[in-house]
Amino acid sequence: QVQVVESGGGLVQPGGSLRLSCAASGFTFTAYAMGWYRQAPGKERELVARIRFNGGNIDYADSVKGRFSISRELRKNTIYLQMNSLKPEDTAVYLCHVHVLQRDYWGQGTQVTVSS
Repeated sequence: QVQVVESGGGLVQPGGSLRLSCAASGFTFTAYAMGWYRQAPGKERELVARIRFNGGNIDYADSVKGRFSISRELRKNTIYLQMNSLKPEDTAVYLCHVHVLQRDYWGQGTQVTVSS
């Protein structure tokens, strides 16, 4: 079955960096777009970054452009989110997402807290 599992969250000071990982299984990794979303308390879930099936098309939310970078490692069926220059407003649960055969799959989420 399709599974996506996140890791790498934690507590970091403003201006710091974190790298999130999402390990995928149960589907052809190169055939589907995958993305990172986040949800802060009291706010709607929002798209942070998305990488298309061919790896060439990447989208970012305006709020993270120039600070975050999404990438993938084919041999590990894993996508990453490198987050630099973190701000307190980046604090949220970060979730990995894939849409396979008309169904959405989400990971359990990983908490990122940016605070001094």
